[in-house]
Amino acid sequence: MANISVNTTLLNESINFNHNGSLHEDYGDLEFIMHVVTCIIICIGLPLLLMAIYALYSLVKNGQVAPIYIINLLISDLIQLCCLIVWESKPEREMTENIVRHTYRCGLMTSVGFMVCISLERYLLIAHPLWYRFRRTIRISVAVCVVVWIIPLVLSFAVLPWVSVVVKDIIFAIFLIIPFPLFIFFLVGTLRALSTSVSVPSDEKRRIVAILVLVLLIYTLLFLPRLILFTAETHDFTLNVLSLMFLKLSPLADLLLYVFIKKETFGKLWSSVCCCRKENNDTNNTNTINLDHTETSGYQLGGRSQKVAD
Repeated sequence: MANISVNTTLLNESINFNHNGSLHEDYGDLEFIMHVVTCIIICIGLPLLLMAIYALYSLVKNGQVAPIYIINLLISDLIQLCCLIVWESKPEREMTENIVRHTYRCGLMTSVGFMVCISLERYLLIAHPLWYRFRRTIRISVAVCVVVWIIPLVLSFAVLPWVSVVVKDIIFAIFLIIPFPLFIFFLVGTLRALSTSVSVPSDEKRRIVAILVLVLLIYTLLFLPRLILFTAETHDFTLNVLSLMFLKLSPLADLLLYVFIKKETFGKLWSSVCCCRKENNDTNNTNTINLDHTETSGYQLGGRSQKVAD
């Protein structure tokens, strides 16, 4: 049962254990499920992340800024998966556990930071296009990326290891709660700006809104449950495990941003959706026409029968 104790101490070290450092035997099935799901996440996410990073790197060469934030987000997800691999190997040294735990926490906070950068960049592109056009340089994007990496590193390795568990939870909860209103603000502001914008093509509008909605959904579904547990101060083991499992799914969810950031991929996806809608509408229209034709024929037949009877 040591694997559960290792996994649960990644973010919340306040769960009560028994004297031998393991949990009650009733959680054996839950431990096995966690192990299987984590292995699936690693096997699927690791090769896909590497391919997505390589594919997006080619877009940076063309002078685009947005993929820089996506690439750094995927790199932070890659760090998380590497930490999960070490955890599943059950390290015996306590120092190794502490380093991996702090590294995993750093990767999570860094991914949240780059999610904010992606939403902010999309918002500025629509709400303040002139400012964004003059400030849209590789140098500024690299400087922002350095700041986003430094803050979690300082918190994870210089601050959090030296404070109590309660203070750790408070700091991490504050770090998680700040981006949520920002995501909502960026989405609402972008929708308002798009309603009055005539220079942005309709396909680009849909792609921008899809990215903002996806970021908000990922954060709401995968990160907020952990924040709710922090604020509620609950020590229920099942809820802690579920919220931690949601965080482990974030690298796979972030891969969806690769689909929306590439115009070609998003165009094909949107075309497929439109084709499906068109086929459904055509089928419904055909059924309606056939039904109307049948009813009309019935009325005509009934009229003829009536005349014959008369």
